[in-house]
Amino acid sequence: MSNEIRLSPEKRLRLFTGRAFPELAEQVAAELGIPITPTSAYDFANGEIFVRFEESVRGCDAFVLQSHATPVNKHIMEQLIMVDALKRASAKRITVVAPFYGYARQDKKHRGREPISARLMADLFKTAGADRLMVVDLHTSQIQGFFDGPVDHLFALPLLANYVGSKVDRSRLTIVSPDSGRVRVAERWSDLLGGCPIAFIHKTRDPRIPNESSTGRVVGDVKGQTCVVIDDMIDTAGTITKAVDALFEDGAAEVIIAATHAVMSGPAIERLRNSRASEIVITDTLPIADEWKFDRLTVLSIAPLLGRAIREVFEDGSVTSLFDGHS
Repeated sequence: MSNEIRLSPEKRLRLFTGRAFPELAEQVAAELGIPITPTSAYDFANGEIFVRFEESVRGCDAFVLQSHATPVNKHIMEQLIMVDALKRASAKRITVVAPFYGYARQDKKHRGREPISARLMADLFKTAGADRLMVVDLHTSQIQGFFDGPVDHLFALPLLANYVGSKVDRSRLTIVSPDSGRVRVAERWSDLLGGCPIAFIHKTRDPRIPNESSTGRVVGDVKGQTCVVIDDMIDTAGTITKAVDALFEDGAAEVIIAATHAVMSGPAIERLRNSRASEIVITDTLPIADEWKFDRLTVLSIAPLLGRAIREVFEDGSVTSLFDGHS
């Protein structure tokens, strides 16, 4: 008789979701063919959050999905508490899946005595017990270096570009960056769509005034072109709708807006409804309220991409391979 103890090599994938966007989690679970692990979560009278998992999570490979939707601070805190609970319940590995990563725009100091809140976010998740981060279209790629561990930076660009490319005459297509800082992203769009020309909007911004910019001249020839204005997010929609107006003033024949994250603060929906853009294409990294929807708004599902990426991480595969070299 052998006294050897056999350890099971079986890995267990568990998907957890907070309360920010459970519908997205259900779609990701369907892509993976697994159920969401039952979780109890509620708020105390003073606003404090309580979380408890209804099943054992010991030894599992845990993926905690929570997009940092409004109210942002509440949903970040809930995800941090979920990570802490998993760590204390002996989960083997914990991956924070944040399709929209809160505070990403605060990635550097513009002036003295300012925080770098995107770095603080990464430190909080690490302290809570996260081993890995998975995010979609960070505001700037440098944020990957803020987390002390692996970061899977997923890109919605192929999803958006393939959709737009199927709808337009590519011989008359120009990709437009709303500012000079996103020209590199416009170049990736161009590469994916067969080398179409790019342009950008010369934009100035006062760092003392949030969500406001001054749109200047168009740099590049857009006359008679179908222009696609690309950005990582639409917040108040001021910048991107001003860009649409500037392009039409320079002779563009048609303008399409394409962005990953639909933050949609304040007057955003009204501005988009009133804009001259023929179509606004977004993904559902954030919840899309029914009252936001209108005929020219197209929402693409991010769930298949998240599902494939989670499976690659769980199986120790290659997340990079999902993008065919577009990174």
